[in-house]
Amino acid sequence: MGKIAFLVGALALGIAAAPATAGPNLVKNGGFETTTLTGSSQFSDYFIGNPVSDWTTSGYNMIFFAGTATTSGANTQYGPGLTFHGPANGTSNGYTDSPTGGNYVGADGAFITAPIQQTITGLEVGKRFLVDFDWSAAQQTGFDGPTTEQWTVSLGGESYSTPVWNNPDHGFKPWSHQTFSFTATAATQVLSFLAVGTPEGRPPFSLLDGVSGATVPEPATWAMMLGGFAFIGAALRSRRRDVIAA
Repeated sequence: MGKIAFLVGALALGIAAAPATAGPNLVKNGGFETTTLTGSSQFSDYFIGNPVSDWTTSGYNMIFFAGTATTSGANTQYGPGLTFHGPANGTSNGYTDSPTGGNYVGADGAFITAPIQQTITGLEVGKRFLVDFDWSAAQQTGFDGPTTEQWTVSLGGESYSTPVWNNPDHGFKPWSHQTFSFTATAATQVLSFLAVGTPEGRPPFSLLDGVSGATVPEPATWAMMLGGFAFIGAALRSRRRDVIAA
């Protein structure tokens, strides 16, 4: 029994030494709440001058304040009032604001496309970096026809894409949660979100909110720990059989 106790103790020390949970969130302002955008009507705004803390973009990407996307709409370089089809303007497609509340991004995936991005620091080279976010899709009012929407997410030179949403005429994709696993290749890398949609002229908008990212334990660490538990379990069963046989 002494050997088994030693193994249990050693494994416990290994677990204590290994990271049990993901590290701190390294993404800043992932809810797009910290912004210089103001207005008595709570308009959202085009990213002119990059007024959203920690994020930059040169694309046709907007911040929507809660409750504005199907009512007052977004101010853009072409004027105010960019809205999405939804119940508030006569389309029963189930449109809802972000499940996390507050501000969120609306990005045209077929017109003046450019990523929304920020520089992530504190990465651990060779370690997995999990990026989590909520996303959805909508169509701009005043336009008709089916569209497609998705996001391509990149960390440095590594990229992944969400499923393509085939949006019917005046449609809306319910919000869903997505996680991508990247491998850090440097301590500082750029995290970017690029809206991809079709066709141009029926504005396909991809929506984004709740972005977070953290370093997680290596799969090998967990495999070793699970293997250790299996070994101890087998040893205990063998010990019991020996005691019964005696």
